[in-house]
Amino acid sequence: MENWLLKRVYLSPDKLAISCSEGDFTFKEVLSKVKLLAKKLNSILPSNKRVGLLVNNNLMGYLLILTLQQLGCTIVCINKRLSKDEVKYQLEDAQVSVLLCDDNLLIKDLENINIYSYQEIKELPLLDCKLVEEFPSDKVTTIMYTSGTTGNPKGVKQTFNNHFYSAVGSALNLGLVNNDNWLCAVPLFHISGLSIMMRSLIYGMTITLVNKFDAKVISNLLINKDITIMSVVPTMLKQLLAVSHEQYNSQFRCFLLGGGPIDKESLQECERRKLSVIQSYGMTETSSQVIALSFKNAERKLGSVGKPLFPVRVKLGDANEVLLKAPNITPGYLNNDAENKKSFKDGWFHTGDIGFFDEDGFLYLKGRKGDMIISGGENIYPTEVENCYYHLPEVKKIVVVGIKDSKWGQVPIAFVDLNSDISLAKLLDYGREHLAHYKVPTKFYKLSDYPVTASGKVKRRLLIKSEKYFKNPIL
Repeated sequence: MENWLLKRVYLSPDKLAISCSEGDFTFKEVLSKVKLLAKKLNSILPSNKRVGLLVNNNLMGYLLILTLQQLGCTIVCINKRLSKDEVKYQLEDAQVSVLLCDDNLLIKDLENINIYSYQEIKELPLLDCKLVEEFPSDKVTTIMYTSGTTGNPKGVKQTFNNHFYSAVGSALNLGLVNNDNWLCAVPLFHISGLSIMMRSLIYGMTITLVNKFDAKVISNLLINKDITIMSVVPTMLKQLLAVSHEQYNSQFRCFLLGGGPIDKESLQECERRKLSVIQSYGMTETSSQVIALSFKNAERKLGSVGKPLFPVRVKLGDANEVLLKAPNITPGYLNNDAENKKSFKDGWFHTGDIGFFDEDGFLYLKGRKGDMIISGGENIYPTEVENCYYHLPEVKKIVVVGIKDSKWGQVPIAFVDLNSDISLAKLLDYGREHLAHYKVPTKFYKLSDYPVTASGKVKRRLLIKSEKYFKNPIL
């Protein structure tokens, strides 16, 4: 494929590319900034051209993603919520020797990693370079890590072809209009945010980039600015509905909802206010949405994730596991042959989700094989959290499960068998030091007699169904 940014500047140089706190910039102006950044970054690129990126939702983060693509680099996107230990593991696994950091996210003392803050990048010397003319379809342009059920994060490889067909599927799902302006308050280091950037280049669409989600600020933008689409997770949508009842601007088309289904009360409120919500199902491995539920079917098919988008095939495998085949699905996991053999068979991607189809062909999900917890749109795998806490000498056994939460959808809690007493404060502090904060259990309960199967595996779901397991909270 032709270089997407160069092609977009050729087709619509004066179209607004991005609106953010630093100003408004056309595609032509973005390219000018990218060319300057490319000359600076060219002096520090590693030989394997694999670069770590730790950014916020701001102009520099946006420009760095585009610039690294122009230099033919593979971007290893780092979640800013991770602990230092987690960041270190991902950089080492991806063989990254250069990390570019927002000034506010700077990590110090990572062995064998050359770290450059935004300020240091601006001070780099200029070195002439040539931007790539083409984006090879099968080239891995981004790598994003997602936690694995074994506790080891998995590096998901995403090609230009993956991102392109994701954009195609989204366009066929949501439609395109000439004045589309997508409000991005989801992180650029997540597929939810990055996919908006890729769509912008392919469609010639404006992005309004917001550094963090604040319901009042976002609501004002939806009311007063010509936003047409916004990506949200359920907790974001519920906060927006609660903060204001004023009508959004006349150009607003829809919310694209991911990270879990909408609840009936929120759905009815959206219907009352004539706010269209397209519920979607996707993941890092699918480069965003692959299945969606139209708003007209939302109440009739409450709880369904919908039907597959046009480029996507879906079927049920053994134990009703959801299997997918599509051009936007990852070619595989980085340095993980065992997981690749498990997840990719005969051209089908095994999602680990369990589901069923109704008589009209709508897909419903029952849960995950690995008992994943979804909290505020973030995926939490219990085994990863448990493995972390096993390093504490006081912890003999720990089982993490998710419970319902009105704000986040779910939150993790833990049942622990202790070798010796430990305070709740120490358990929380330890978790926050070694894990992203959203992964840390909100409550801990003492337990020595776990419900188990005949083979000795803990029945996680049974733990949250009986009050007897909640008798001894750790204070």
